[in-house]
Amino acid sequence: MNIVVVSGSNVGEKTSIAANKVMNVLKEKYSEDNSVNLLDLKELTLEFSDGRNYLDYTGDTKYVTQTLMNADIIFFGTPIFQASIPASLKNLFDLLPQKAFEYKTCSIITTAGSNKHYLIPEQQLKPILGYMKANIVPNYVYILDTDFDNGEIINDDIHFRIDKLVEDTIVLAKAYKKIWAQQEDSYGF
Repeated sequence: MNIVVVSGSNVGEKTSIAANKVMNVLKEKYSEDNSVNLLDLKELTLEFSDGRNYLDYTGDTKYVTQTLMNADIIFFGTPIFQASIPASLKNLFDLLPQKAFEYKTCSIITTAGSNKHYLIPEQQLKPILGYMKANIVPNYVYILDTDFDNGEIINDDIHFRIDKLVEDTIVLAKAYKKIWAQQEDSYGF
């Protein structure tokens, strides 16, 4: 399967650290049978969405949109800014068609400064992913600033939860793929 990890902010470091932790788990445990790619929005220059078809963009924008459209599994990493997802991540969603995540399994990793915004993934990110037809992994990982030190995640529970999220996502994606293959076989063409 084609797996993509998105670090959905063009500023800060904690979301990138979390996305890299997911990448490390994927490479360590699941890279043999899968292609694994990281899209860190800090390292890419995306155009603002203007309603064009995603294939009409060029440069990094085209690379990112095509990479996501070709993915089977997507891990979305996002910080919480002002009780919301960052504009850079929302712009990424706006660059894609409405059914961009149909038949794709999507997971969420969130970084935040306090527990006050724990439900932002439930209230904002999951509805966007659902609208775009994603198969959403029900659980997500919420990481606080206090879980980081010197550019590393220092909370063992966060490491465990990331490992579990990756495992749950792979299992769910394989199950969906098998179910859809059986369904397509039932059509008889």
